[in-house]
Amino acid sequence: MFKSLAVRRSQGTQYIADLRAAQAAGFRGKPVIGEAACAAGCSACVSVCPSQALALEPVQVDLGRCVLCGDCAAVCPSGKIGFSSDVKLAATQRSGLVLSAARPDVDPVQVSAALHSRFGRSLKLRSVSAGGCNGCEMEINALGNVNFDLGRYGIDFVASPRHADGLVLSGPLTRNMAQALQLCWDAMPEPKLLIAVGACAISGGVFAQSAALDRQFLERIQPTLYVPGCPPHPLTFICGILDLLGIP
Repeated sequence: MFKSLAVRRSQGTQYIADLRAAQAAGFRGKPVIGEAACAAGCSACVSVCPSQALALEPVQVDLGRCVLCGDCAAVCPSGKIGFSSDVKLAATQRSGLVLSAARPDVDPVQVSAALHSRFGRSLKLRSVSAGGCNGCEMEINALGNVNFDLGRYGIDFVASPRHADGLVLSGPLTRNMAQALQLCWDAMPEPKLLIAVGACAISGGVFAQSAALDRQFLERIQPTLYVPGCPPHPLTFICGILDLLGIP
């Protein structure tokens, strides 16, 4: 017992009382594109990007593709690209994830009055990994731990799609998961929402050109919320879903 008390004293309180105000120290978050001019003829950032998330003239970063590796900032000779620790990266429109010097912030999540009315006090989610590496899935699991405790808002993950109001999709959508993903979605009662978590789910990420993928599901069903990252920080998911539901 005394050993347990000593561990608790050394670790302090792990529970995060205010998730909205929490800071992710050391986290490589939102890309920052400065006003400095690029070196003449330089395309080092585009060449090194593993997921084709960068474009030039003007310099743009697509957070739906970006895996937050930081390689672009490391090779940029003019310091045009950097990264902050900002975790508030979620958006309700795919186009809202494209950042530039003229558009430095992700488009704010649009509050849905209809979703707030129906799910503002209770939202049940079913997680499906469609070929993921388990990075996003581990962060999704962390949403229910003692630190983040997403259940305090009435938002929980359930084992059956029959009990779910929304599907949390991670992974690049491999062909061998296409049928299972569709079956899960079809089993969920209306109304329902789709949340795409991670660069792989949003765009295919580093696997976007792979012949092993079948992303037709996202051609039929548009996500209600995009949560970028590789993997996303739990706070990115939390802030995004709370904004969507209009929960303060």
